[in-house]
Amino acid sequence: MLVNPTRGYHWSDAETRALLTIWGEHDVQTALDGNFRNSHVYRDVAGRLGDMGYDRTPDQCRVRVKSLKRQYFQAKKASKKNGHFAKIFRFYKDMERILSSRSSAGLDAHDMDGMGAEGDETLDGTEEDGESVDQPHESDVDAAGECSNMEYPVKIEYPPYPIPVTVGSCSNAPDVPAKQSEEQTSTMPSSSGSRRHKKRFANLSLEKLMEKFLEQSLEAEENFYRLEEQRLQAEDLRRETEHTREMHMLQMLGQMFAGLSTPTVTSSTAPQSTRNSKTAPSVTHARPYGGSQSLQTSQVDYANPSPPAAPVIERTYSLGGGAHRSMDILPLVKNIIPPLTSKKHKGQDGRIGVIGGCQEYTGAPYFAAISALKIGADLSHVFCTKDAATVIKSYSPELIVHPVLDRPNAVEEIEKWLPRLHCLVVGPGLGREDKLLNNAKEVIEKSKSRGIPIVIDADGLWLVSKEPSVIQGYQRAILTPNFMEFTRLYEAMHHQALDSTDLRVTVQQLSIALGNVTLLLKGEEDIITDGNQVLTCSQEGSGRRCGGQGDLLSGSLGVFSHWAFSSSLNATEGMNPTLVAAFGASSLTRQCNNQAFHKYGRATTTTDMIQEICAAFMKLFET
Repeated sequence: MLVNPTRGYHWSDAETRALLTIWGEHDVQTALDGNFRNSHVYRDVAGRLGDMGYDRTPDQCRVRVKSLKRQYFQAKKASKKNGHFAKIFRFYKDMERILSSRSSAGLDAHDMDGMGAEGDETLDGTEEDGESVDQPHESDVDAAGECSNMEYPVKIEYPPYPIPVTVGSCSNAPDVPAKQSEEQTSTMPSSSGSRRHKKRFANLSLEKLMEKFLEQSLEAEENFYRLEEQRLQAEDLRRETEHTREMHMLQMLGQMFAGLSTPTVTSSTAPQSTRNSKTAPSVTHARPYGGSQSLQTSQVDYANPSPPAAPVIERTYSLGGGAHRSMDILPLVKNIIPPLTSKKHKGQDGRIGVIGGCQEYTGAPYFAAISALKIGADLSHVFCTKDAATVIKSYSPELIVHPVLDRPNAVEEIEKWLPRLHCLVVGPGLGREDKLLNNAKEVIEKSKSRGIPIVIDADGLWLVSKEPSVIQGYQRAILTPNFMEFTRLYEAMHHQALDSTDLRVTVQQLSIALGNVTLLLKGEEDIITDGNQVLTCSQEGSGRRCGGQGDLLSGSLGVFSHWAFSSSLNATEGMNPTLVAAFGASSLTRQCNNQAFHKYGRATTTTDMIQEICAAFMKLFET
């Protein structure tokens, strides 16, 4: 077993006093003073102890002397406060006698008073090999100067021969009874007993923590909603103020234009206009916004329409381009949306009919009908051919499919359902077969006689380009052409090539030629006009143009048309309901396209857009 050679051996009082007697001799103190290499001095001290019968090594002697000096300086420092510590250290007087003589020899007493454990090196210097030797901590040394908490096991060796003890060699040092020392040691305050116990706090239970967290969350949520409500009220007030200011400006402009004289037609063009008017067909015009009663006739030159008597004030609205006037239309769209209440019955919010669907095209009528349901219609009917019925039914069980469009009595079969329908969408997947086009034409005539709003798209526009009279003058109709379909309609009505430099003007001209039928030209910006007003919807969409996107527009437009015509004049603030409906459907379709494109990119399809209808509708009209 390894034993530390410099510590851990028990020093008896006799050995300690013998060591102090030798260490306190004049020649030893003289050798230690001013000599930093003192290993030879402690070898001499150990040799003298051996002569006295105590077998100790030089390192053990040096460590013991350092321990005694440390205890002495601690006792001397403490004695200035209470005067008792000097009595506890039994070798205090011996150390006082030796060190006081060294102080008188040249060591300042003030320096000795301030020395602690580090003062040993000042008195005795460093070791010869230059390395420090481990010293026991003061808390590990008891009052007798021994190690009470030894790090290594102790091996006590006894010499094989008896040790002679010279009693007279230590007689000059007063002895302190061991019993008295033990009693005084027992009276010393324990450092461990004086420690203050840490105050422990009871932890809160998990239920209380969760309850407190929920209370704070509810409070924060209430504050958020209160601030949001204040913000919305301020925003509504700002919109009302801007709307009032714009209406005032428009009234001023109207008064200015009313004072202007109406431009007259030059004599060179008058004969031509007269000649054309003689050959122009006579058509019926419904009263504003498509009233079904009090019809009146008038002669209109559709090949060369004359300019309106009063200038047309063009108003442009935009959602995504930064213009703020779109906020004038969005509140109108929100006004026509019926609230969801438990007092309504099935079918009250919309029963939409779709005329279309043949063997080649089964997806288009499905997209239009399912879009109407997703927006808020209660029932959606599809009148298609027998070959397409089974396929369309397999797409969705929510649709009511009628396989009657190619029957000989198709018009009679569909006419039975017209009293139950609120709007008719004609064209998605209709095809260009003459039989189907003729049936669609007769169904349109039956619907016009009942004043049902009609949305015409796709192959229905092909029918209108061939026979414009089928829809001409019916102001409850909305046409939704793309650029190619619009070009075909324009050339059919004006018998000249389309000038696409200013599409707003040409769209307005075509609407006037059709008897102020509302047009929605799909493109980079959707242009909407009834011949009197021009709206532009530039809600942000995407560059992706997938098949079926127009069917989503036509189906949603059918629902918005029913809502617009079912609302009061105050809800639309006197604006043509078809314009409000077209603007709402256009904004919703473009928003669906934008959201789907952000998720799927180039892979976006109409099915992806239909899945975004709910989120887009809430974002635009319910927030």
